Amino acid sequence: MAAHTHSPEAQRRALAKYVKKTYDRIDLRMTKDSGLKAQISVHAEKTGESINAFILRAIKEAIENDNKKQ
Repeated sequence: MAAHTHSPEAQRRALAKYVKKTYDRIDLRMTKDSGLKAQISVHAEKTGESINAFILRAIKEAIENDNKKQ
């Protein structure tokens, strides 16, 4: 039986298709002079999280806190 080999381009397309189907995306912009990107990165590293995981946690916590105020 022959092993199936997939070209790197086919793998890239398959991954892109999977990501598009599975995840929602939001672009986040901040001014370079705010220093916020570095603060986020340092904080995420301190807590052992990826930047994405930290941002998601911060958003969820903000939503919970806002809902408690209502």
